[in-house]
Amino acid sequence: MSHETGTDLQRFEYSVKTRGWMKFDAAIPEELCDRMRVDIARHVHRCGALQVKAGIPGAPDGTAHHTVGYGDSLDEFLERGYLDEYVRKFFGGPYIVHAFNPVTIQSGGRNYVHRIHKDVRTYSNGFRMLLNMLVMVDPFTLDNGATYILSGSHHEATAPIEDFFFQHAERIVGSVGSIVLFDSNVWHAAGENYSGKSRTAMTLSFSRPFIKPQMDYARLLGAERGARLSDRMRQLLGYNAGVATDLDEWYRPAGSRMYRPDQG
Repeated sequence: MSHETGTDLQRFEYSVKTRGWMKFDAAIPEELCDRMRVDIARHVHRCGALQVKAGIPGAPDGTAHHTVGYGDSLDEFLERGYLDEYVRKFFGGPYIVHAFNPVTIQSGGRNYVHRIHKDVRTYSNGFRMLLNMLVMVDPFTLDNGATYILSGSHHEATAPIEDFFFQHAERIVGSVGSIVLFDSNVWHAAGENYSGKSRTAMTLSFSRPFIKPQMDYARLLGAERGARLSDRMRQLLGYNAGVATDLDEWYRPAGSRMYRPDQG
């Protein structure tokens, strides 16, 4: 680790402890963001049809969920490991994908991300369970609904009063490809989009390997698909932190057990 990287990690650690978040400007190439925008639109359309079929109120709402394993630019983004050293610093070791959910907010549109919320239901009182990663596939501006974030609120178990939140929260603006990492206990909300154009983002979260993810990605993709993945993707998608479902899976030699000993 270079001195510069070490200093950056110290700055990140201080920022996360005090404010709960840190922004990294233009961390992803615009070329990749251009392809992600196209692929996200396809996923939003596909998931929107599933939402309507399921009878979900307000569907389609511009969101998509668990868009991993389709062999497109979103898998490429995950494979590249942007800010991996910072995520590892946050957890102090290995981590997995907890959720992988793109969202597009149409001008004048609303969905659940506009509520004041945090992305972990359990208040962990300083124990780091989850980390959010917000990727600005489009620029985030005041006009198109840049996220509100209440610095330091990861130290509070209860939701802030709405008036207090909007009076004191900061707006996260940034250029295409910027990334925000924030403790999932931080209270935040999407802003209103009045720009006349849609605003696309990639919202994902990471967790410690022993915390149950929103989707069992390893079983979703299957063992055969998993065998073809890189070591990094196997780690991220939970292949090294699997839970046995029968005794044949439980009684395995140490080197082939579904939950590896280095996962914490």
